[in-house]
Amino acid sequence: MSVTTHAAPARGMNALGALSEHIVKVLEKNGADISQLGVPPQPEPTDALWEDVSVPQARARRNMWRNSIVDAAHDEYLAFRFPHLDENQKPKTLVSWLDSLIEAKKLDARPSHLNMIIPGPIGSGKTAAACTLGNEAAERGLWTLFVKHATYLTWRRPDSAPHNMKAWEVRRKFVECDLLILDELCGEMDMTATEFARRETIDLIDARISAGRPTAYTTNLRSRRKPGSQAMGVVDILGERLLSRLESSAHLAAIVGPDRRKPAKPLDW
Repeated sequence: MSVTTHAAPARGMNALGALSEHIVKVLEKNGADISQLGVPPQPEPTDALWEDVSVPQARARRNMWRNSIVDAAHDEYLAFRFPHLDENQKPKTLVSWLDSLIEAKKLDARPSHLNMIIPGPIGSGKTAAACTLGNEAAERGLWTLFVKHATYLTWRRPDSAPHNMKAWEVRRKFVECDLLILDELCGEMDMTATEFARRETIDLIDARISAGRPTAYTTNLRSRRKPGSQAMGVVDILGERLLSRLESSAHLAAIVGPDRRKPAKPLDW
């Protein structure tokens, strides 16, 4: 009967290729010659990331953006880039604003225009434009997240958030990200809004404004109630003070045009 034995590892210096990038950087900082330790060369960034953002961090942020889009069931927008937008969706305005956010982030400064308000009728392409903005921002290194306003409010209720998150974790995530895309601001509140919805909305928006973190909002509502109309405006839900703070440092990219989801030929029901 034969017995199989495993050779003991050779004594001496073993390759360090399996070490984490953090340890590799510590070794490099202390003067170690990485090439002599058997560590394969680290991949160079292939995108326009800032010098102080590591490759693993950038990939993690892109994954967080992607996951937030998947949670919103908007996977089809992940491939969108600025050239895919038409003129009605204001790509030049979005490009200019994103450039200003990147520059402010490099300088650790507060953006001159903190918010982007993207109003427009149903089906005009607001969400597609906002998702495109998020795709581009995530590729350039910003920690970007997407959430529908109504979904955020649902997740803030006890035991309602996905991925076993606690309500306080939901708030922290969406308050602390570099750029938040808040879709359908005050959606489903044009006739009524609960005290919980008002309080949570004001808390989220006010916290991001106070911290100097930019937010892009899409909405079907007007800023204020139109004379003779029963439909509420955003000011009726958020209050004049908060809306004034939001508007005082914001770009407006109003999107106009027909409903893109409406069939070319009316359906006969």
